[in-house]
Amino acid sequence: MNNRVAGLACLLGALVADQASKYWILYVYDLPARESVPLLPGLNLTMVWNHAITFGMLGGAGAAGRIIFSIAALLIVTGLGVWLARTPRRWVAMALGLIMGGAIGNVTDRLRFGAVVDFIHAHAYGHSWPVFNIADALIDCGVAILIIDNMRNRDAN
Repeated sequence: MNNRVAGLACLLGALVADQASKYWILYVYDLPARESVPLLPGLNLTMVWNHAITFGMLGGAGAAGRIIFSIAALLIVTGLGVWLARTPRRWVAMALGLIMGGAIGNVTDRLRFGAVVDFIHAHAYGHSWPVFNIADALIDCGVAILIIDNMRNRDAN
């Protein structure tokens, strides 16, 4: 399997995992009606409609934000797609696929609902992490892989 195929497989896997989890949260489990449900100490399912971008930044953009954030994300995905097509490194291709799939999943939410569906709420000892979703987690994992790959290869040169 070449790198492009591996990257595209990660993109599709990320997109399917994200959209399936959101479908389940909204239509099967009906989290909007339940609002917040404790799962484990330090972990809840909490329904949040995120109209902003990462960690609620730029939330005051109003209705135009939906279009602006979607266009910006799709432009970034396009640039990452060019990188994916050119990379000779399998881990980089897979990381880019995770990032792109997560970004497309969140853009899909913005276009469908006008906001991103967030529902994973981690908290401990009076501290609370912003509520996030599977797409956000996969984007973070992809970025972490890129950072680790860059550090590993910097040491090798």
